[in-house]
Amino acid sequence: MIALRVFSLVIATAAMGGLSGCATTYNNPKDPFEGFNRAMFAVNEGIDTVALKPLAKGYDAVAPLPVKTGVGNFFGNIRDVWTALNNLLQGKVGDAASDVGRVLVNTTVGIGGVFDVASEMGLQKHEEDLGQTLGKWGVGDGPYFYWPIIGPRTTRDTFGWVADTAADPVWHVDDIDVRNTMVGVRFIDMRASLLPADKVVEEAAFDKYSYIRDAYLQHRRSEIYDGNPPRERLED
Repeated sequence: MIALRVFSLVIATAAMGGLSGCATTYNNPKDPFEGFNRAMFAVNEGIDTVALKPLAKGYDAVAPLPVKTGVGNFFGNIRDVWTALNNLLQGKVGDAASDVGRVLVNTTVGIGGVFDVASEMGLQKHEEDLGQTLGKWGVGDGPYFYWPIIGPRTTRDTFGWVADTAADPVWHVDDIDVRNTMVGVRFIDMRASLLPADKVVEEAAFDKYSYIRDAYLQHRRSEIYDGNPPRERLED
C-alpha cells in the first residue's frame, strides 16, 4: 500500500536520527488541527498494537529472507510504473526512462519482478508519487493531517494519495480473492519492514506524535527537492 510505503520512509528518516527527540509539540503552524490529529494517531496506534504489529512479527518470523525480498521486489516493480509516470510529469525524462527500463528488465529477466536484476545492472530505483509531482508544480503543502489507517499526510499529499491509490494496478485485479490477498500480503510485508525501526523511535522520541509529524514534513520536503531543499525562511 502506498500509504504504508510513505509511512515506512518517514519512520526510517526518524530512526536515522534526522530529528531531535525533543521536537516541538504544540503550536506548530503546519499542524492547525493537532487535536484531531492526535486523536487519530491514538486510534492508529491502537490498531497497530492489537492487529498489525503482531501479524507483521508473525510474518517476519515465519517467512524466509528470500521470500520477503522477493515479495518486496515484486510489489516494488509494480510501483516503478507509477514512479516512471511521475518522473515524466516532473520533467525528469532520464529518470523516467530508467524506471521504464527497470520495469522491462525486472518483469522479464527478473521473473515478474521477484528478482531486482535492474539494480544489479545499474538502473537506479526512484520513489515518486503524485504528491511529489504536485509539489514540484508549486502546489503548497496545506495543513498537516494524521488520517485513520493511511497515516500522516499534508493536504496536498492527501489528494495525491487518492490518485496514487486509484492508479495502483493491484486494486484493479478482477479476482477479488487474489486482489485482497495481494493487498494484505503487501501491507503486512511493508509493516514487517518497519519492525527494526520501531524500538529506535520509541526510545528516541520524547513525544512520538510530534516526532513522526516533523519527520514526515522534513522527509517530504526533501523528496520534493530531490534531497536538496532550500533553507526555509523563519517566521514569527
